[in-house]
Amino acid sequence: VQLQASGGGLVQAGGSLTLSCAASASIVGFRIMGWYRQALGKQRELVASITGYGNTNYADSVKGRFTISRLITKNTVYLQMNNLKPEDTAVYYCNAVRDRDYYWGQGTQVTVSS
Repeated sequence: VQLQASGGGLVQAGGSLTLSCAASASIVGFRIMGWYRQALGKQRELVASITGYGNTNYADSVKGRFTISRLITKNTVYLQMNNLKPEDTAVYYCNAVRDRDYYWGQGTQVTVSS
């Protein structure tokens, strides 16, 4: 399974971006899919996740600003990011879990200028 992340870029604080994670296989079989991020010099952290049942979970730092969703017909998971802040600057990675297998996308850079 391959995950292709896209949609990153440079945006001013307060702006919006939408990240996409396209899977090479049906996402119906994934137990959970999520977005992680890793800022320079920091550990990778979970940003948002969505289960196979459609239940979502968010890091406290992004609640109310980010929304994770999926489009099963396109095998794609999205992360809509609004009201971006400079501290959201990081490389964002999509992740998928199926059974005991973990899959990672290649990462997409998000830079928020103040």
